[in-house]
Amino acid sequence: MTESKQFLYPDKWLSKASSGDRVAYELRMRIISGMIESGAILSENKLAADFEVSRSPIREALKILASENLIRLERMGAVVIGLKEKEIEEIYDVRLMIESFVFERLVRMDTGELAIELSKILEMMKVAIKYQDADEFSYQDVLFHETIIRYVDHSYILMIWNNLKPVMESFILLSMRMRFAEKYEDFTRIVNNHELYIDAIKTKDRNLMIKSLHKNFDDVQGKVEDLWSSQQMLSKGAEQQDD
Repeated sequence: MTESKQFLYPDKWLSKASSGDRVAYELRMRIISGMIESGAILSENKLAADFEVSRSPIREALKILASENLIRLERMGAVVIGLKEKEIEEIYDVRLMIESFVFERLVRMDTGELAIELSKILEMMKVAIKYQDADEFSYQDVLFHETIIRYVDHSYILMIWNNLKPVMESFILLSMRMRFAEKYEDFTRIVNNHELYIDAIKTKDRNLMIKSLHKNFDDVQGKVEDLWSSQQMLSKGAEQQDD
């Protein structure tokens, strides 16, 4: 693929991805970041040239993004719809519903092994903070919540999570990159919130879980502002490259 310096999605996460998936991951990031604006026309031929692939992986990628309501398919391409604040809020609504449901299942399970696994992941998050690695932090953050969800072994809840994950992951990557650049001090609070999660799972304390869930999800407006700030940072970077 060409123009690797402009790639937003971490290449190291794509080792097992098909050509179509690789294109979808990158286009998704560009759309959510605002690099490709709402209303933009995506041409199959131009995308195939840009990514140095045939039109078949491009069509595969566009179908994926259409299923996520990020684009609308047209003849020989697509129109970008993008991600609005309402959609971001809805993503967090669904995450809150999923994790609230999952906790009710955890109350009836032995959670000792899960608490240990989450503590390991949290240590990796702390290492990423120490070395200011936003991408690794984002990866571990998503893994933390996915580990909780997978533990209850509910196939349909996992299906919902997997459908939500690609857009949510892109959003988290962009907002965390912005936080590392401009709100680094906020990671103490984020770590504390995840420690609350683990304590609630260990003790099966519903009140503590409600508190930890709200601490993580009530600041949706702040997360939206992070995304908009990330878009501004990317725009400035593009302008400096043009100069």
